[in-house]
Amino acid sequence: MTCPNCGIERLAFAVPTDLREHLPDDAERVAICPRCLDLAPVEDAPADLPDFAGISDAVPDGEAGATMALAIGLLDSLALYRSEIGALLERVERAGTDPLLVVDRLAADPDVEPRFDLDRRRTQIEQLLYG
Repeated sequence: MTCPNCGIERLAFAVPTDLREHLPDDAERVAICPRCLDLAPVEDAPADLPDFAGISDAVPDGEAGATMALAIGLLDSLALYRSEIGALLERVERAGTDPLLVVDRLAADPDVEPRFDLDRRRTQIEQLLYG
């Protein structure tokens, strides 16, 4: 399935049950575009978590990767999903990954062209986590 915004193949995955509460409509399956970072619910996704390096080498593997991908996908609506993003990023941090470092690396990745300003979101994330 390709991204309707940029035509790149999206990375689809089943959302772990305990993370669904942080998504609009408690989505069970989502897909994220590795270029524009658009996150959208989908009808079908593999049961196993994918290799999140398909987004960037900065994104961790496994459930921490799924959690980070969900947080990244919600960043374009930070005002609406502030508490959800905060909860997701805290989980990423508890899993041993620095979410600010992931955002920094995504912002520096020439293959990533989000529809929102990652540098500005980084400042807002820092305030959210540590402010």
